[in-house]
Amino acid sequence: MVRSRSYIATPPGATIKEQLNDRGMSQKEFAARMDMSEKHISKLINGEVQLTPETAVRLEMVLGVPAKFWNNLEAIYREKIIKAEAENAMDADAEMAKKFPYSEMAKFGWVPETREAKEKVVNLRKYFEVVELSLLGSEQITRIACRRLAITEKSDLALMAWAQEAKIKARGIQTAPINIKGLISAMPEIRKMTVLKPNEFCPQIKKCLADCGIALVFLPHLKGSFLQGASFMDGNKIVVGLTARGKDADKFWFSLFHELAHIALGHIGQSNGTSEDDEKAADKWSGDTLISSDDFEAFREERDYSERRVLQFAKAQGIAPGIVVGRMQLEGMIKYSMLNNLKEKYEIAV
Repeated sequence: MVRSRSYIATPPGATIKEQLNDRGMSQKEFAARMDMSEKHISKLINGEVQLTPETAVRLEMVLGVPAKFWNNLEAIYREKIIKAEAENAMDADAEMAKKFPYSEMAKFGWVPETREAKEKVVNLRKYFEVVELSLLGSEQITRIACRRLAITEKSDLALMAWAQEAKIKARGIQTAPINIKGLISAMPEIRKMTVLKPNEFCPQIKKCLADCGIALVFLPHLKGSFLQGASFMDGNKIVVGLTARGKDADKFWFSLFHELAHIALGHIGQSNGTSEDDEKAADKWSGDTLISSDDFEAFREERDYSERRVLQFAKAQGIAPGIVVGRMQLEGMIKYSMLNNLKEKYEIAV
């Protein structure tokens, strides 16, 4: 028996059992008369096997009730099972849908606007391309280079929504076959782009990464996702998504290099996502790629953290001065309120 708010699916076996009780007939005798095993009769009565047209004819012979009756009873039972299970799934998904930032997703045009709970569920199922939202917990569906996802957390659901939009946008980007060695070789060239303006470096980076099999997508920040960027496999390409609007240059470049680090270090596509050690390794790789640890240590030892010296060091390194300031702030060399005038704030179209 399957139940939901509106439906109760009772198997035909319940009616068979009533007939046997009325006749005082045991299941063992009934099985003999039906020329079926006792095990099969038990499953039939409990609704564990389907009542076939052949069985319906046998029931007509043994119990005297027309086969048409049994076939109809079975059809009604199967239909109610589908409706009950669908209703239960809808109720479960409706609760899960409440945890998604649906209004903000609709504002960005990712899903249609609606206030109806069922419509939200259907729209989210179509958006994520799943028959039920509970399937989003599957490792085969969600493989993002970030902290391990927990299906119960709102922030993780927001992350899934953001990553899905990155995946959808990336489908329109043509890329060459994945080439990790090519990406590593291109890092010095990408690093040089840090001194350019967004309208100059954006098309250059996108082309450079596409040549390595990587689709770069810029998206608005989704509240509650606590996300700066994410990377993952999608078919025959790697997708890198970044939040960009209104972001300081140092945060933008560190986020980009952090995601590229996950790719270069082989963290993409792991069944359990990235570990804490993976995240630390990506942080170190990106930091050292942007500014050599030896060069930065020599700069630190000078103890001249004036604006003039920061500009000199950044020029010598061939990177944006804001990246140097961000590193200095992160490592406690200066306060977070200092030298922020050297940080450029990017406005990148998404």
